[in-house]
Amino acid sequence: MRTPTVIVVGAGHAGLEAAFAAARVAEHLGGDRGPRVVVVTGRLDTIGQTPCNPSVGGVAKGHLVKEIDALGGFMGRAADATAIHGRILNASKGPAVQATRLQVDKARYGAHARAALLAHPSITVIEGLVVGLRLREGPAIAGVDLADGTALEGDAVVITTGTFLGGILHTGSARTPGGRVGEPPASDLSRALRALGFDLRRLKTGTPARIDGRSIAWDDPALEPQPGDDPLPRFTLADDVEPPPPILPQVSCHLTWTSEATHALVRRHLRESAMYSGSITGRGPRYCPSIEDKVVRFADRARHQVFLEPEGLDTASVYPNGISTSLPAAVQEAMIRTIPGLERAVILRPGYAVEYDAVDARALDHALRSRDIAGLAFAGQINGTSGYEEAGAQGLVAGASAALGLLDRPPLTIGRDQGYAGVMIDDLCTQGCDEPYRMFTSRAEYRLILREDNADERLTDLAFETGLISEARRDRAHLRAARVGRAADALAAGHEPEDELWIAQRARARRCYAGYLDKQRREIERIRGEGVQDLPIPADLDYGGLAGLTREAAERLARVRPTSTGQAARIPGMTPAALICLWAHVRNVHRGRAS
Repeated sequence: MRTPTVIVVGAGHAGLEAAFAAARVAEHLGGDRGPRVVVVTGRLDTIGQTPCNPSVGGVAKGHLVKEIDALGGFMGRAADATAIHGRILNASKGPAVQATRLQVDKARYGAHARAALLAHPSITVIEGLVVGLRLREGPAIAGVDLADGTALEGDAVVITTGTFLGGILHTGSARTPGGRVGEPPASDLSRALRALGFDLRRLKTGTPARIDGRSIAWDDPALEPQPGDDPLPRFTLADDVEPPPPILPQVSCHLTWTSEATHALVRRHLRESAMYSGSITGRGPRYCPSIEDKVVRFADRARHQVFLEPEGLDTASVYPNGISTSLPAAVQEAMIRTIPGLERAVILRPGYAVEYDAVDARALDHALRSRDIAGLAFAGQINGTSGYEEAGAQGLVAGASAALGLLDRPPLTIGRDQGYAGVMIDDLCTQGCDEPYRMFTSRAEYRLILREDNADERLTDLAFETGLISEARRDRAHLRAARVGRAADALAAGHEPEDELWIAQRARARRCYAGYLDKQRREIERIRGEGVQDLPIPADLDYGGLAGLTREAAERLARVRPTSTGQAARIPGMTPAALICLWAHVRNVHRGRAS
């Protein structure tokens, strides 16, 4: 009898998590019936690359990485093993929005990922390019076709092609087919998906030039050192069953700023940018704009931040975070040299924009499986998201669910009240996206509950039930939660907890939000009870001045000008958090007028 097989297409961040999750499910729940896992990747040497920003985590993204780790995933431990700089963002704000961000050594991260994938006893890795899908009656997945004519049989397929689906690289007027520099696109697979009826849309992302660190004036007073936190923050927990990896030598980043000369040069050459010449039709990421977009959209700002981030311990390459661009290479060099500290900068590789196809995620269920073709799932940027962390969380859900399906078990689904991964997937499957989706704390209506510090408490039991973690790890998490509970009780009684600092900090976070959480739950239940009422929205409502509404939500509402809360709920991209805010405000307006 043939062993059932999960095929993962791609070995980026989504593909890695999908493959490892499927293998864990097979090991813990499958026994002799467990499916085998096959990964197909274009090149073995690019497995697990961090092709853009050399960092993992950040605001809301750190929450996703903590959730991946709580579900037994790879990304958090890999980042800890290769981190060369780290900070807790929003440290001066409440625990709910504090987030871990680690800058990783790019070469070491990729090597770590390759070694882990290639050495895994339950995973077979094949170098090849997938050009089509094989179907059987149902319709259902039967395998994939490779460019060299090889046919691979498979009972579930998870597609994680990132920016490779119909990818085109843009630098000025130069257009090169590819998903990354030097790697061909998956154009045949793009055409195959269209032929199967999937609605594809063009999206765009970009990356800045890389600078030779030896050409940077590090002693220039204009460059502000940005050291990492001490102690280095970690994604893995100090008392994990498997101890956290050792810490590498740490580096400092530096902050500089664009200048008026930078902006003047960009404006002068704007029509040479692929974004403004008409070469690119795809929508770019709203929250990670190119330097061209910054100069145009924020014309009143005299300067913009540029973080100089070393890409590794054994390389001179520096990532200038904040100036992604598709300007011609010669213009990029001139632009960079208008930035303080970079007057003699040497470019190692020009920046570029990449335009690619993404599926409409509204065709998927909450396990990221196709609603029309059994056994087919999608994860990562192919679903319209941006970022390693968003991709990794999707890959874990899709890979675990693929293996669970072959074992005749329910898929892994995460609720909006259980994790940021659940918020993201629900947003994608319910609303789709017309621009690259990025996770933010403001997207989660339960964000006071969904903190980094309690990711394991929220997800451990779900992880164990779905075969993603061992019994030993579940028991360790339960003991940890009990320690936090006792520390919280001690604080409530006016005593200082007799625990390690990180346990006490968790207890304080729980105590900090106790009253707010009760109020939030009551408000949500009340709105759920009354929310069936479709309230008319005043025509003169100023969305930009509505407290609690994000700029993105305000722009979407102002563009459509809905006449009722029901119509507002149907606007693509409107989150439940935004709708709760809008509904509560409109209800108060009507109550005020009635009184």
